Amino acid sequence: MSVIYTAHATATGGRQGKAATDDGKVAVMLSAPGSDGAGTNPEQLFAMGYGACFGGAAQFLAKQQGLEVGDIEIKVDINLHKDDNGFHLDAVLDAQLPGVDQAVATKLIHDTHNFCPYSKATRGNIDVKLKVNGQDI
Repeated sequence: MSVIYTAHATATGGRQGKAATDDGKVAVMLSAPGSDGAGTNPEQLFAMGYGACFGGAAQFLAKQQGLEVGDIEIKVDINLHKDDNGFHLDAVLDAQLPGVDQAVATKLIHDTHNFCPYSKATRGNIDVKLKVNGQDI
């Protein structure tokens, strides 16, 4: 396997700090989830990254499969849980594919979940629930 891209970022100060990429394209202040702090939090950043990656993977597969799907919107919820064992995450990905047959859209999203690098990275680590147009699949 060959590396085709490496992202570089630095986070300082944990959830009350800041994070930035080495190229300066992204720089954010961080604050705890649910706080009134001025910054974002790791769960929001993860949700945006997962949504972008999953949407890109879905577009790629749709094109390979000859499907006309338009712009695919991925709504992502990343839930932070606390229990006796500490903290953990789960995710809900809801692909918006208006005008696409539900069975076709469902197959595409299942295929995407098997293909997407974020889905591969989270598989077996966090629960991921898939939806199409708000409906569980």
